[in-house]
Amino acid sequence: MTIHWIPLQSEAEVEQLKERSRKIPCLLFKHSSKCNISSIAKYRLESDWSFDTDEVEVYFLDLLKHRTTSAYIAETFAIWHESPQVLLIINGECEYDASHLSIRVEEIKEALDSVANKY
Repeated sequence: MTIHWIPLQSEAEVEQLKERSRKIPCLLFKHSSKCNISSIAKYRLESDWSFDTDEVEVYFLDLLKHRTTSAYIAETFAIWHESPQVLLIINGECEYDASHLSIRVEEIKEALDSVANKY
């Protein structure tokens, strides 16, 4: 399956993602195009992706272009900023995060299964 990336660029869009996460799980991938590990994590997500678009929405933040938005995300969801990083947002809260080579589709599936009763 193909990931349908939704670009995330502003603090207002982060707030929209939080609201959207009350209806559908939202996964945010924070990516640095100058980092090899980030490129590997992105490739692994894309090659192993097995979710339909009605199961989870996937957002993409280019860290180099939107540093203040990345800082806002860390503050809003009370998580330590890392790159690359994924955050699973459900009902406006970060329910799961992973970074670097710990970013794996299988672990995202497990996190989704563990919070499935929140909808």
